Amino acid sequence: MQLSLLRQKSELANAAMQREILEGETTPRQPYFDQQLRTSGLSPLRATGIEVLQINVGKLCNQTCTHCHVDAGPDRRESMTRETTEAIIEVLGNNDIPTLDITGGAPEMNPNFRWLVEQAHKLGRRVIDRCNLTILMANGFKDLPEFLARHDVEVVASLPCYLEENCDSQRGDGVFKRSINALQRLNALGYGHPGSGRKLTLVYNPTGISLPPSQDKLESTFRDELKSRYDIVFSELHTITNLPISRFLDDLLRNDQLDEYMQKLIDSFNPVTVEGVMCRTMVSVDWQGKLFDCDFNQMLHMGLPANVSQHISDFDPARLSDRVIQTGRHCFGCTAGCGSGCQGAVVA
Repeated sequence: MQLSLLRQKSELANAAMQREILEGETTPRQPYFDQQLRTSGLSPLRATGIEVLQINVGKLCNQTCTHCHVDAGPDRRESMTRETTEAIIEVLGNNDIPTLDITGGAPEMNPNFRWLVEQAHKLGRRVIDRCNLTILMANGFKDLPEFLARHDVEVVASLPCYLEENCDSQRGDGVFKRSINALQRLNALGYGHPGSGRKLTLVYNPTGISLPPSQDKLESTFRDELKSRYDIVFSELHTITNLPISRFLDDLLRNDQLDEYMQKLIDSFNPVTVEGVMCRTMVSVDWQGKLFDCDFNQMLHMGLPANVSQHISDFDPARLSDRVIQTGRHCFGCTAGCGSGCQGAVVA
């Protein structure tokens, strides 16, 4: 318990430091995000409803990825309790929120993951599992593909490249082969096949300080390469920009690339993307039940405005649906180029 409290205090301190680094001194070339919104006539940024309840059930993970904004790994112990998962199901039962989006860490490692899926499925909700794929091949979890299929769970799976070397450099040695084996198992259950009703979405994160390429073109390349090399099919591909948070921020600082990367995001700001950023139709819930605008704000401990609900136990959909979104300079990552979010590129 003492170690857990120390970890939480350390994490709060790190998040505060990250926010300070990201905000820094504003200049004409590197403005605050809300300044850019005002200049574009788009301020304030407000929610337009709640279509997705995204929950981070904890930071325990069987992988340690270099780009992870959650700083998840095998040594983490933060985990959503049964009491909090019950509160989430109560909110879903009392409100017309169509989608439950479950993430982590490796969300499947939370002891309440299967109960949560079962209850949301009974309520007729669309359930998404943000899966790292390798967990499906781990001891104690090898029956997960069948479980997910039985409960009509959509699988959103991270696969940064169709080349083994590139994938392993970002996610760890041996990850690519296990990911391919997991995808083949999902395919065998109908996932990714047209008309099966079992959706399999792949997620691409760039390496280095690049922005994602065209989502449509990259999806076509992934289809051709995975089919020809491994006979793998999938439903669609999402591209997501790496945000300068946690491990990726550490990497940028270590390589003295933060200013260069931030300038690239700022110079690529696309006002057309603002209408469709994910925070406008989402509420994010952390492993303790606290509410945020998105998973990125959650990791920076940027809470909601004081006049709206702060915890899942006090969920007020009316105020949450029209809240002002809390922004920071990291938000340039979601509005650069074609935009980025949990549903992939915002505009074509």
